[in-house]
Amino acid sequence: MTIAPEPISGGRPASLPLRYALRELRGGLRGFYVFIACIGLGVMAIAGVGSVSASLGEGLAREGRTLLGGDVAFSLFQREAKPDEVTFLRSRGDVSVIATLRGMARASDGRLALVEIKAVDGTYPMLGELALDPNLPMAELLAEREGAFGAAVDSTLLARLDLKLGDRVSIGGATFQIRSVVSAEPDKLAGGLGFGPRFLTSEAGLRATRLLQPGSLVRWTYRVRLPDNAGGDRTATRLADAARNALPEAGWEIRTRDSASPQLERTISRFTQFLTLVGLAALLVGGVGVANAVKSHLDRRRDVIATFKALGATGRDVFAIYLTQVTVLAVIGSAIGLAAGAALPFLIVSVFGALLPLPVVPALHVDELVLSLVYGLLTALAFGLWPLGRVHDVPVAALFREAVTSPWHRPRWRYLALMAAVIALLIGVVIGLAYDKRVATVFVVSSIAVFALLRGIAAGLMALARRLPRTRITMLRLAIANIYRPGALTPSVVMSLGLGLAVLVTITQIDGNLRRQFLAALPDRAPSFYFIDIPATEADRFSAFLKQAAPQSTVEEVPMLRGRIVAARGVRAEDLKPSTDSEWVLQSDRGLTATGEIPKGSKIVEGKWWGAGYDGPPLISIEKKIADGLRLKLGDEIVVNVLGRDIPAKIGNMRTIDWQGLGINFVLVFSPNAFKGAPHTHIATLTETHPDSAGDAAIIKSVADAFPMVTSVRVREALETIGTVVTNLVLAIRGASAVTLISAVLVLGGALAAGHRHRVYDAVILKTLGATRARLLGAYALEYLMIGFATAVFGVIAGSVAAWLIVTRLMTLSFVWQAGSAAGVVAAALVVTVGLGLAGTLLALNQKPAAVLRNL
Repeated sequence: MTIAPEPISGGRPASLPLRYALRELRGGLRGFYVFIACIGLGVMAIAGVGSVSASLGEGLAREGRTLLGGDVAFSLFQREAKPDEVTFLRSRGDVSVIATLRGMARASDGRLALVEIKAVDGTYPMLGELALDPNLPMAELLAEREGAFGAAVDSTLLARLDLKLGDRVSIGGATFQIRSVVSAEPDKLAGGLGFGPRFLTSEAGLRATRLLQPGSLVRWTYRVRLPDNAGGDRTATRLADAARNALPEAGWEIRTRDSASPQLERTISRFTQFLTLVGLAALLVGGVGVANAVKSHLDRRRDVIATFKALGATGRDVFAIYLTQVTVLAVIGSAIGLAAGAALPFLIVSVFGALLPLPVVPALHVDELVLSLVYGLLTALAFGLWPLGRVHDVPVAALFREAVTSPWHRPRWRYLALMAAVIALLIGVVIGLAYDKRVATVFVVSSIAVFALLRGIAAGLMALARRLPRTRITMLRLAIANIYRPGALTPSVVMSLGLGLAVLVTITQIDGNLRRQFLAALPDRAPSFYFIDIPATEADRFSAFLKQAAPQSTVEEVPMLRGRIVAARGVRAEDLKPSTDSEWVLQSDRGLTATGEIPKGSKIVEGKWWGAGYDGPPLISIEKKIADGLRLKLGDEIVVNVLGRDIPAKIGNMRTIDWQGLGINFVLVFSPNAFKGAPHTHIATLTETHPDSAGDAAIIKSVADAFPMVTSVRVREALETIGTVVTNLVLAIRGASAVTLISAVLVLGGALAAGHRHRVYDAVILKTLGATRARLLGAYALEYLMIGFATAVFGVIAGSVAAWLIVTRLMTLSFVWQAGSAAGVVAAALVVTVGLGLAGTLLALNQKPAAVLRNL
């Protein structure tokens, strides 16, 4: 090495550490490829997720008016707007009206299918373009001709009922002719998840079906388009406020152009946070690789460090030089990750643009990229400062003797304090910028616990190996000794492999449970059907009909309305500050019922049930978790708007609800007299003892024949629809988690490569003493097998516990341990550990003894 002539102590320029760091890097990046790859992968995952999320958010904001169908949308459930309410809206701009509900479409051959009906007026769509095939004017598409109303349908319905353009179907009491196929709706995202194919028709056609009965589950939406010169988001917000003030009891659900789909935006934010945490997990796994790479590099540079000190450099000077070098390498790795992450939105749009259901506007989002860079640099420093701090005390005597391993010592307190400050800053950034700080805090605490546990497992494994009785089997004795000898690979392998396996087991267990929940068998005694929009006057006859049609089945039936919480404990719903897991109850209308019996699947945990004969002021029963999230207690008043009327009720009791049974249950249940005289419909379930496809089809047909206004929802089909969405989400999680697994494999490979020098010495000495190649390979294979198995057991336990907490606490679903996937993970871990270990061992065994022995 060429030593620079300038002094390196006393009055040195601030750029001197950078100059020396860059000079050392002139020889290449050997030994740092894993370092750069680990940082790059983690930063790429975080930058990619952030950039895609920001591009999607920008697309939603830019297309807000189109997605909403206007500047402001006013929605009502189970009732149309009153004349004075319509007059108020029309005085502010152009108004378009749509109505949505579910119904049963019947083909001429008697086959039936659940459809999502969307009835529109002549101004639809006011914004955007409705894509039809063939493209017809709306007046021609929806006009009534020869006793049939026009309709455009999703292609799924054509395939499901074997229909073609021109065919006729009936819904309720009306006949429709299919005249076009809906390819795309400009406002589809604002409508939420549907359980059936779209059926687009006119308002007149909907009224002809006779589905619009008092209490029918129909949503009426009035979209207002403001004059072009009326301004932007502020004007829309002022209109929303004016509507609330002028018509306080209307019970509107109001959305403006800047929040066209609040639920979608919240879902994107939550999912983005989850994927960001997965990317951060990859970065933390990569941090182990950073620590291994820095330690290995410094071990190789001990003679250079000693030379620096021999020429007058202080320990602080040497620390500054190598800290600068690590920072430069972290910047290089981060830059590679930033470039890949920034390109991800553009790549997605170019490859999948025509298939994306969401408006993604690709762009460079500097704030997301800067945040990813901060994550990368802080992670590199947090893991690199420990080995860097130890260079301060490398003695000059290292120039005069070769050491296979350096004696262990901790860094000085000043470097430990610096490392603690960096870790605290990293934790602060993770939690402070999180959408859900509770989830981020759990992630941070879990990460610290996992690191501590892995370190403890490595130490315990080494202590156990040290205390095992000496075996007479040479290969086994050598393998056990390698686990605890000075410079053993055990801590590095356990740390790198354990983190990756824990993440992999967590993902596979969550994946398996979600698939079991939505795609496998239904829970025991789960209902086979839901029947909605049962007219109140027909409820008894309908129950009797079901019992006759399926005598071995169980029928449950309750009255149902829709209502929206508008205030609680004297505070308007808009001003309440709910917890993140209970805010959904305030965001739209909720199903309600009034009964004197405790609903099945509910358990009273606070207060007392009012009983069947209660006839006092309205009381309400609320689900316990929701009450806690809204900070409600017994006796607090909740105001619910039902059919345009505010109904106050005091909390009489709180319940826990078993949602897993899929039976009828409600977050809010009122006392029997709360809705006396209010128009409503009933909802019913049918639970079959031995369900089968043929019997289900017969039940659907018989109900449609006898009660054409009633909509049948097959529970399995609804779960399959949800399962499709869940499967797509799991695929995204798998993709992000793949980055973590790749990082883990890289870190494992880097850890084994870092121990290559030690392996060479071991192999040469043992071969000189008479050990055969086969015996050495066997010993090393046993060593890797034992370390890999112990680590895999930890990974399975830690990952299973993490998955159990996520599934049961965050997703509130039941958890069943997936033994098959856990066994697969263990097998894969052993194959990877032994395979990579033996690959490095073969290289060590190929070394010529003479060159090594000369340097001993």
